[in-house]
Amino acid sequence: MNLSKYLEDAVNQVASLPGVGRRTALRYVLDLVKRDREEIERFVSAISNLKEKLTHCQVCHNISDAAICHICSNPQRDKSIICVVEDMRDILAIESTHQYRGLYHVLGGKISPMDGIGPSDLNIGTLIPRLAEAELKEIILALSPTMEGDTTAYFLYKKLGSAPDIKLTTLSRGVSVGDELQYADELTLGRSIVQRLLYEKAIEG
Repeated sequence: MNLSKYLEDAVNQVASLPGVGRRTALRYVLDLVKRDREEIERFVSAISNLKEKLTHCQVCHNISDAAICHICSNPQRDKSIICVVEDMRDILAIESTHQYRGLYHVLGGKISPMDGIGPSDLNIGTLIPRLAEAELKEIILALSPTMEGDTTAYFLYKKLGSAPDIKLTTLSRGVSVGDELQYADELTLGRSIVQRLLYEKAIEG
């Protein structure tokens, strides 16, 4: 493209985002060029704040504005249940169903030997101490029904199964095998949460 150096630089940065091609990036950048200085400053400030002020919850590892996220600090949430998910996109998907009022634990990924990701690369070590929380009665393994998701769930089942007073459950198979949890429609995902199964029974079936 025969562009201004500044335009070219901006297009390259926007095109580096996943799913954004150069043509789409150019359209976005040209739209930004039309905006007034105040709008651009708000846009740049919002992006800058993502790195400077955004953090991760010290309890569940969800993205947060504070040391403890708004879910963990909410007294209205059901502290007897922890839903284990891969990342915050799964939290957004589950919250959109309005069928779950418990807490979460974000692993930060899933076990994938092909990608060099093992258990030690995930937030599993910080999940174990949460088993001692007095109110905890159930852990939901809400992982995508992919090979990597199933491998991770089985590892957690073996790791967490020694806590006899805590029920380990998983989502019912309303979510299609091979699909990522975050892409399931709200109705299907909501039903899968409500109709969750004991993990041991699920793997036997």
